[in-house]
Amino acid sequence: MRAIVYKGPNEVSVETVADPEIEAATDAIVRITSSGICGSDLHMYEGRTPASGDMRFGHENMGVVEEVGSAVSAIHVGDRVVMPFNIACGTCFNCARGFTNACLVVNPEGVSAGYGYAGMGPFPGGQAERLRVPFADFNCLKLPGKPGDELEDDFLLLSDVFPTGYHGAELAGVGPGDTVAVFGAGPVGLLAAYSSMLRGAAEVYVVDGIAERLAKAEEIGAIAIDYTAGEPCKQIEKLRRANPLVRGGLRPGEEKMAGVMCGIDAVGYQARSVDNPDKENPMQVIDELVHVVNPTGRIGIVGVYFAEDPGGVNGAAKKGQFTLPLGDIFEKGLTIGMGQTPVKKYNAYLRDLIVAGRAKPSFIVSHRLDLDAAPEAYEKFDSRTDGYTKVVLKPEGVAAS
Repeated sequence: MRAIVYKGPNEVSVETVADPEIEAATDAIVRITSSGICGSDLHMYEGRTPASGDMRFGHENMGVVEEVGSAVSAIHVGDRVVMPFNIACGTCFNCARGFTNACLVVNPEGVSAGYGYAGMGPFPGGQAERLRVPFADFNCLKLPGKPGDELEDDFLLLSDVFPTGYHGAELAGVGPGDTVAVFGAGPVGLLAAYSSMLRGAAEVYVVDGIAERLAKAEEIGAIAIDYTAGEPCKQIEKLRRANPLVRGGLRPGEEKMAGVMCGIDAVGYQARSVDNPDKENPMQVIDELVHVVNPTGRIGIVGVYFAEDPGGVNGAAKKGQFTLPLGDIFEKGLTIGMGQTPVKKYNAYLRDLIVAGRAKPSFIVSHRLDLDAAPEAYEKFDSRTDGYTKVVLKPEGVAAS
């Protein structure tokens, strides 16, 4: 079969590799109809996250079941399914408590497992024509409809970015009437803003420096903040103070509540410096959020921070060590939640919102390409040029979808 293979920093290729086979009685083989290129793939693509040569990328996968192991009972040949990027056993201490992002069984290298990702186990990715799915009964989510229908791209996003955006809103405690600041207008940031609106937020500000992404944020009713035009937290506070609900509702001494109640970091350790966007400042977003979130507010961090980063800005950053403004956090009484998304916690509910027509996350998809176009797509997506917001690869051809 054809598959996307990592060759080294800034290089992937389409190669012919062996078809996957059933290795355990709980496995299934899925014929891939759609697979997304994720911003997290770029960490490996750039060489920022150590990846072995010939690793097969792709943790956002959906398709049709072609074969099942003898112990698989709930999933059948012909079922249309989407898989969480976390691979989980479903029964260990963490899985049983809903923390499928931290399965203790599947990954022999450590806690948590995933397809085609460094440090997350020996599981090839699904940017390929076929994929082996361990513990298939637990990890496959059944979908209605047929491959290539009008919900294909929406359903694909259940594998990662839609649940991850929703998880950001959950960690930040977004509820009806809340004010929210989302830093990062990539796929996860846009869907964190979208999820905040689904949860009833009154105002959602989205911070980024790329015009196409900010335009996407405005399309869904968010307020775009271009950080290249000035310090974003000050821009947000200025707009908030001009809001009649704030201006007319704050008593003397309450001006410190002119920020937002919920903040979401959808950028992570590769954040750009506000003062010099050409340089990285891994704590830029955290510092901004601590500033702009009101006392007693909440921050959700779904942007990635790694324990090892060969491209870190200094020795501490290369070891995943950063200076946290803990004094300000403590003084303001902020609540912070963070970590990898337990996709299984959300994907069935989000699927049902899609089926009911209440959610259409595929608004973020900018390109639908054949598998052979992946090398150029990686290059364009990594450079954030030509409107490459979200790329979906179609191993069976774009015409088929």
